[in-house]
Amino acid sequence: MKKWLIPVIVLGVIGLGLYTWAKNFNNTAVTLKETATKTWGDVESSYQRRNDLIGNLVKTVQGAADFEKSTLEAVIKARSEATKTTIDPANITPEDLAAFNQAQSGLSSALSRLLVTVERYPDLKANQNFLELQSQLEGTENRINIARDRFNEAVEPYNKHIKTFPNTLLAGAFGFEDMNYFKAEAGAEIAPDVEFDFK
Repeated sequence: MKKWLIPVIVLGVIGLGLYTWAKNFNNTAVTLKETATKTWGDVESSYQRRNDLIGNLVKTVQGAADFEKSTLEAVIKARSEATKTTIDPANITPEDLAAFNQAQSGLSSALSRLLVTVERYPDLKANQNFLELQSQLEGTENRINIARDRFNEAVEPYNKHIKTFPNTLLAGAFGFEDMNYFKAEAGAEIAPDVEFDFK
């Protein structure tokens, strides 16, 4: 066997090993990021369902002859702001999440005020359509919480994959950056009063 052949074989084995490592890193990172991106879509879908229900709720309330115009306008405006705020799931920044969170919190707050105001309208409280929409909203709030939790659960393995050594050496070269977790706004530990207990 010729002496020059041994270094060539060694370099070939090292090259093949590096290629395999890089390919496996990239494919796993792509798969994990796609999973996290898809779960963010589920978060947005849950919020969209809430926005749609609120639109129907507003239409039902508008039918009440003397319902406070300012309360309805606040909900309509907050809903409009919430639907304008979108995030690119492939590039979720802390600033984007904060803006998204703020818009959704504004909508939750306006909705809470609307539901408290409804207390003064016995006919509206007895409206079957209104009661059904309230029940659906309550279920949607639960879906939103579950979707946000699942998003964070999907982000974790992706972030771990690209941050652990030696993968971190390839992450920058391949353009993989860590994804941000969904974090609640300050004071969000106090749940909004969205109770639907009308008697």
